[in-house]
Amino acid sequence: MSRVAKSVIVGALLLPGVLPLSGCRLTPTINILGSFFPAWILCLIAGILLSAGSRILLVAVHLEEALSPAILMYPSLTVLFTIALWLLFFY
Repeated sequence: MSRVAKSVIVGALLLPGVLPLSGCRLTPTINILGSFFPAWILCLIAGILLSAGSRILLVAVHLEEALSPAILMYPSLTVLFTIALWLLFFY
């Protein structure tokens, strides 16, 4: 058996033992006035505020009518901003 084949086999055998260890990290929480909040809640709040700000900007430049239906666009923007903030600050 070649050296490369042995290393592939060893890696394949070690992988199932290493995967459960990925959950052993501390949860990302933020201390606000002595109370710990999950970081995703703060990212969601910031995403909602950024979506509201983008609506104001889109109305100001007269592009809101082109981006319809609004009931799908603004929740999608909120999800986009929330995930982007999460990846930027906590990943």
